[in-house]
Amino acid sequence: MPGGRKKIPDHLKVLSGTAQPCRMNPDAPSANPGVAGCPDWLSERASELFAQISATLLGMGIASPDDQVALAILASRLEEVELMTAAIEDGGRVYTQDSGMRRAAPEVAMRNEAMRHAQSLLAEFGLTPAARSKVSAGKPADVNPFKALG
Repeated sequence: MPGGRKKIPDHLKVLSGTAQPCRMNPDAPSANPGVAGCPDWLSERASELFAQISATLLGMGIASPDDQVALAILASRLEEVELMTAAIEDGGRVYTQDSGMRRAAPEVAMRNEAMRHAQSLLAEFGLTPAARSKVSAGKPADVNPFKALG
């Protein structure tokens, strides 16, 4: 199993200014531009989250219909975080067994796993502060705010 860092897609290297011809893959597939359609199997809340994330990606200039499945998984996991948080708020973080021993509620572990997976997917889409700082997508390079003054 190879170790080390995850490979960075070539288009992100170009956007961040670190592209080197010797490290680029000329045969790498490119994503189609546009917005992904929401799959029918998502719940109503997950569909709302899907639409919000899609709008954010469109605003960043990195939306693609090719990302439908990954976006659907992300929306579903974010909904699961909300559901488990509500269950924890209703039932508490711990429960007491018949023997008197206190244990963490199963919803706590379920929420933690959903949060971990959602955070990973958010980073894949460049939707975390650290991931966003590595790429400057959608910024025009020749904008001079003082040009209109003189």
